[in-house]
Amino acid sequence: MPNEQLNISKESSTVKNIPISHAVLTGLYVVFDGMWIILSGAICYYLINDFSIINSKIYSTALIFVLFCSWSLSHFANLYNFEAFITPFQNITKIIVVLATAFCLFISIAYSLNVTDYFNKTWVYYFIGSSVFLIIFGRVLGFYVIKFMTKNKLFARNVIIIGSDRRAEMLIEKIDNEYPKLNNIMGIFDDRLERTGPEACGYPVLGNLNDLQRYIRNHKIDDVIITLPWSADERLYNIARKLRELPVHIYLSSDLVGFRMPFKPSTNHFIGVPMIEIVRTPFSDWMIFIKKVEDIIFSIIALIIFGPLMLIISALIWMESPGPVIFKQKRYGYNNRIFEIYKFRSMTHQVVEEEKTHQAVKNDPRITRLGKFIRKTSLDELPQIINVLNGSMSLVGPRPHAVDHNEDYAKVIDGYFARHRVKPGITGWAQINGYRGITDTVDKMENRVKYDVYYAENWSFFFDLNILFRTIFVGFISKNSM
Repeated sequence: MPNEQLNISKESSTVKNIPISHAVLTGLYVVFDGMWIILSGAICYYLINDFSIINSKIYSTALIFVLFCSWSLSHFANLYNFEAFITPFQNITKIIVVLATAFCLFISIAYSLNVTDYFNKTWVYYFIGSSVFLIIFGRVLGFYVIKFMTKNKLFARNVIIIGSDRRAEMLIEKIDNEYPKLNNIMGIFDDRLERTGPEACGYPVLGNLNDLQRYIRNHKIDDVIITLPWSADERLYNIARKLRELPVHIYLSSDLVGFRMPFKPSTNHFIGVPMIEIVRTPFSDWMIFIKKVEDIIFSIIALIIFGPLMLIISALIWMESPGPVIFKQKRYGYNNRIFEIYKFRSMTHQVVEEEKTHQAVKNDPRITRLGKFIRKTSLDELPQIINVLNGSMSLVGPRPHAVDHNEDYAKVIDGYFARHRVKPGITGWAQINGYRGITDTVDKMENRVKYDVYYAENWSFFFDLNILFRTIFVGFISKNSM
């Protein structure tokens, strides 16, 4: 298969789009539903009540009660499922019933507590009517916003299909019939290229699984769907194991019977398509936003705290030996993309770059006196705060390795590239557990990779806080540093 064919797809792969997400949409709809209820209650209060004799606290209590009742009932009524977001007109009755129930509960409790005299009855009626109207309006408006954004390729997910048999045909037919168009099929990959032509099911066949790994690293892909028969369990496992190294969601589409039998619709963005998720990308939905905010806020704080110290170290390096203050080196980062890492120079400057990266060793003559100190205390890593701010690194993540070391270890360690499913970090789970510094044996690197992969698959905000806190006591001074 010619390499240039990898850049072909039915839809343009250069379109910048936001991947649609069930979790993000659910959060937004919860916020906006709450906003409409608060807005309707507040407007009715200010339009109707005499402020000199009305106690606003009891109205606020009633509003909050209705708000939480509506959220809870909407959840149990499946109004926060993905399908409900794109079928608002079919759910108007549900919305009315949910809000009517919430207000009935409010009125019943008000009667039981004998506090009905505190409320203006006109406010209650207007509050009920305006809440129903505004939430229905918000749902319909949200649908048309989604429709507009998907129509203009601004709000969709880029999808790859593995396989080109009858299962793939039925899957693609369902995805093509989606309304609005939530998923953008980029192309098809199949290991048995001799059975396929340049196209299958109206989409280009872009190559085999080896081509797929390269394609995903060069394009923005959100989901990979495997459409092979479930009986081919060994083949399915091998495919999933290979793709697990990539930052994508991996789904297993239903076998043929799943397309023929009625089933409960999926709650995710594949509406009407039977499938199960077998691998989830480490950062998706709100986690992307949380991780980004965490990196920006903490790196700015670190820059403020360590800025004066960085200036002092820069001056000392400049006075101690000739050469640049900052050492730059190409490393592999997120999704195997090469970036330039920044460190304080701790060795004598070499004009000619070495073809092979040589790790520092104990009592390395290349290390300067100041260099020995800043390496021992990890102060040479401080310029990587700039890497975090420019987006090439994160505060917490697997430590990036030199390009040639990366390629060498990938050949002997199974699943090595799975550590690149997240951004590299200044500190990481492996480092605070003692796997820091020299990695002169495969065993040491295997242990580091195990910790890195564990971090990638179990990330949470509090996990990051734990690592950052422990770095203060463990990471800055290590017996493995020189």
